Amino acid sequence: MALASSSSSSPWFPLLRTATFSGDLYLGKLTHAHIIVSGVLPDVFLSNNLITLYSRCNSLLDARSVFDQMPHRDSVSFNSLLSAYALHNHFLPALHLLRLMLRCSPSLPTSLSLAPVLKLCSLSSDFLPSSLSIHSLAVRSGLESDFIVSSSFINVYSKNGLVVDARRVFDVMPFRDVVLWNVMIKGYVQMGLHKDAFLMFSELHRSESLQPDDLSVQCVLEGGEPNSFVEQVRSFGLKKCLLSDGIDVISWNKKMSENSKAGELMAVIDCFVSMRRLDVGCDNVTFVVAISAVAGFEGVDVGRQIHGLVLKHGFWKDISVSNSLINMYAKTGFWDSAKKVFEEMEELDLISWNSMISSSVQNGFTEESVVFFLDMLRHGVVPDQFTMASILQACSVTSRVATLHEMLHCYALKMDLVKDDFVLAALIDVYSKKGSMKEAELLLREMDWFDIVSFNALIAGYVSNNDNIEALELFSSMQRNGEKANNFTLATIFKACSDLVAFEEGRQIHAHSVKLGLDSDLCVSSGMLDMYIKCGNIDDASSVFSEIYEPDDVAWTTMISGFVENGQEECAIKLFHQMRRLGPPADEFILASLAKACSCLAALEQGRQIHANAIKLDHALDTFVGTSMMDMYAKCGNIDDSYRLFKSMSVKSIASWNVMVLGFAQHGNGQQALDLFRQMIVHGIRPDKITFIAVLSACSHSGFVSEAYKYFNSMQTDYGIKPEIEHYSCFVDALGRAGLVSEADKVIETMPFNASASMYRALLGACRIQGNMDIGKKVATKILELEPFDPSAFVLLSNIYAAANQWDKVKDARKRMKGSNVMKDPGYSWIELKNKMHLFTVDDKSHPETAAIYNELEDLIRRIKDEGYVPDTEFVLLDVEEEEKEKALNYHSEKLAIAYGLISTPAPQRIRVIKNLRVCGDCHNAIKFISKVTAREIVLRDANRFHCFKDGVCSCGDFW
Repeated sequence: MALASSSSSSPWFPLLRTATFSGDLYLGKLTHAHIIVSGVLPDVFLSNNLITLYSRCNSLLDARSVFDQMPHRDSVSFNSLLSAYALHNHFLPALHLLRLMLRCSPSLPTSLSLAPVLKLCSLSSDFLPSSLSIHSLAVRSGLESDFIVSSSFINVYSKNGLVVDARRVFDVMPFRDVVLWNVMIKGYVQMGLHKDAFLMFSELHRSESLQPDDLSVQCVLEGGEPNSFVEQVRSFGLKKCLLSDGIDVISWNKKMSENSKAGELMAVIDCFVSMRRLDVGCDNVTFVVAISAVAGFEGVDVGRQIHGLVLKHGFWKDISVSNSLINMYAKTGFWDSAKKVFEEMEELDLISWNSMISSSVQNGFTEESVVFFLDMLRHGVVPDQFTMASILQACSVTSRVATLHEMLHCYALKMDLVKDDFVLAALIDVYSKKGSMKEAELLLREMDWFDIVSFNALIAGYVSNNDNIEALELFSSMQRNGEKANNFTLATIFKACSDLVAFEEGRQIHAHSVKLGLDSDLCVSSGMLDMYIKCGNIDDASSVFSEIYEPDDVAWTTMISGFVENGQEECAIKLFHQMRRLGPPADEFILASLAKACSCLAALEQGRQIHANAIKLDHALDTFVGTSMMDMYAKCGNIDDSYRLFKSMSVKSIASWNVMVLGFAQHGNGQQALDLFRQMIVHGIRPDKITFIAVLSACSHSGFVSEAYKYFNSMQTDYGIKPEIEHYSCFVDALGRAGLVSEADKVIETMPFNASASMYRALLGACRIQGNMDIGKKVATKILELEPFDPSAFVLLSNIYAAANQWDKVKDARKRMKGSNVMKDPGYSWIELKNKMHLFTVDDKSHPETAAIYNELEDLIRRIKDEGYVPDTEFVLLDVEEEEKEKALNYHSEKLAIAYGLISTPAPQRIRVIKNLRVCGDCHNAIKFISKVTAREIVLRDANRFHCFKDGVCSCGDFW
């Protein structure tokens, strides 16, 4: 690839310079595109000029993209981007960039590096600590005495009321121009130190080399009440022609325009205010420049005041002023005000119509933009390429006139506008979004030049139409033809890989993005992050995330939800705490993902903290967040808080009702679940398929067989919902738990689906409880056909034999299991105390407090035996003596966890324990007695449901 000339002799430099000085973004992007297409690799000189171009044209993302792609950067590269941030009042990015500059090379910063950041520090007193740090840096770097740096410090300190510090810097400067004198005078005036301001003015007047100018006079006059000092300054101003008698509106307009071109938007407004105070007349140019400045920094309150002056002085009749007002209101998000200005205009030109159409599209009023366009045609105004690009963009999201985009296409062909890059890209985009991919492809094929925007539009169309393979093929053809992708191309193609779960292709595109130097682009890295997460490669996703310099809320959300989706909930919570320190505030999606993480971990205390954060961030009233918090409380064993939150919700979605019904079901409160379902129907909420899964689960967990039949049949007859395999699973489970094993088996045989392994497992569990070996063997065989390495089939079948004392068959089942290299999932339980998880296995002695735990458990066994507890040795499925069986029961993992909870928490605090497998019958019986003798409420969540033990009774009614 060729290397661009490193001087102004480059053929592209004159075009870039013209685009920069004229603010012509279209010309600048066209030149940039030609540089890329020509195969020329921009060197540092051209890249720096591109950064300056994009910053001057208000395209800061493009400026940063150019910077990020530069393989080598000098101080000018950093300074150009710092100036761009200062131009657009972006404080934090500028500060981060300065830090990056210092990390790259502490010797890089110059006075032109510090000045832009100091300018930003002057915008708010909140940034004062940063300016003090930069002052220290300037001292260490030997830049403190630099005129530009010292001037910047004086400006920062005086604007923040630290006029004494400003004066200290001012007094040691070897040279001071009149601007600095004026800054000091204005600083004294703003602090109410009018006498000091006058003395400063007098000192400037006595200076041999400098004299006060018009701003010096204005600063004193604006701040002081009439007195001898003020009158002396006024007389001086009149004598020297420094007041309104000696300055005309053209001079002021020129000054305002210069400030506007330099990006000093607040200085434009300051000039305008000074004109008003000095009673200088305004013309249409004055208002156009001032209103454009307001649009630049989105100060709508100032804009409304200027609008009032426009009306007062009759300039609303001037078409350029009214067009500027439309633009200002549109950019600040006040579309209604823009529309009102438009409607009150006596004369309209093409710019007026284009402004109104584009502002309607930008603010989401696409239907209205079409109305404006049709009105424009009725008024006989001929659209140009800007009109076409805007209205085509509207067509892509509206169906007001279904074929409008096709009519516009015909018009563009007639007026020879199809060759315009933006119009062509808009046509490809609208055809793609309408699903007309053949037409979009035809447009692209007819192009006799490469346009990245058009290619991107077609690739995005393929992805949005779920034709991801075609998207990858088009991307590949680009590479084969030597065309260079940009950040949007890569972000879109990563989406295609995500949807296809195409890990290998995604890795190759990752490597390609590194080669292009685009891997650090935020859009690209976010797409890459999502791709790795969707492909289940969380390690690579973490690596990509760690390389993102400043993750935005999308990147944080993607990474946190990715951890949750891939079963790494603890990592998600750790990352959230990191986000709280470094990143943006959590949004609704992050809070919902974190609530899910806490649900999976059954981490109630951490869940409470997430809920507190939701309240603090004013997201608690969001239905999505509220429902997630309800689900978290229910799955962490606190059904009371879940229901309390449900009742407090002013707006309940169908998901909210479903979560609550299912929560009651899992906690064994089957009657409450069904009552809530009936209440839901009374409220006019139509149930969906998820609702019936919850209702059938309630029937299953509470032994409501007749209700299970009733609701299973009513799904289709009353609500038109065809039962799916999940509904059949719940129904089969309800029959099996009720001992109706044959009926459950019959349902499986006659249902219109192939039974899943989980359905067979539920039936096999019922066979174990009922001791039905015949059906049990048949079901176990079915499970092993579906999942040959599933240990539960071997274990449950072995347990059926053991319960019937058929030990030879137990050994045979376990031998088959060992021969198939199938390992039984180990049982374990855990308890959360003070945000820390304590995990136990059977006979576990690894805990630091093992001695105390075992002493407590042995004491508990003695106490509950005195209350009538008798160990149920049938649950020890080993061929050993009764005494050995009894000992084996005593140290199950859930009992150890409960014992630790009792010695670690004060009464009457509720104890919550989670077990990865189903609780055995003996432990269930023992925990009932423990809750009675200790007067403590114990919540146990096993693999199937919740058990809430209180006063010797379990919420499941001994039916699980």
